[in-house]
Amino acid sequence: MTRVRIYDQAMCCSTGVCGPQVDPVLPAFAADLDWLKDQGHDVVRFNLAQDPGEFVKNSAVQKLLACDGIACLPLVIVDDRIVSRSEYPSREQLAIWTGTATRPNQALPTASDSGCCGGATDCC
Repeated sequence: MTRVRIYDQAMCCSTGVCGPQVDPVLPAFAADLDWLKDQGHDVVRFNLAQDPGEFVKNSAVQKLLACDGIACLPLVIVDDRIVSRSEYPSREQLAIWTGTATRPNQALPTASDSGCCGGATDCC
């Protein structure tokens, strides 16, 4: 199981998907994190406004904040290694960093040459 930690800028709620103007990237990223959890990974997200102590506990996060300020956020840390900063990564990137397989796009099923029911005449 891979350990994933996300350090977000201060937001009104834990996911940032509330308020009058929601950044469309945030709901997609939240869904990607749920997907990672469903794959068995340990995923925790910290919000600077709600979890400031978590930012203080992590020396790498402290160092980046001291050097770059909040411009370095969001930070994504996988197994104690910073893999992304200043942007929300895609599901594909998360999959690569965690060693998680993604399903290739599957084509829709099609009718066979003998008809949609495998040659039966009374079901179509």
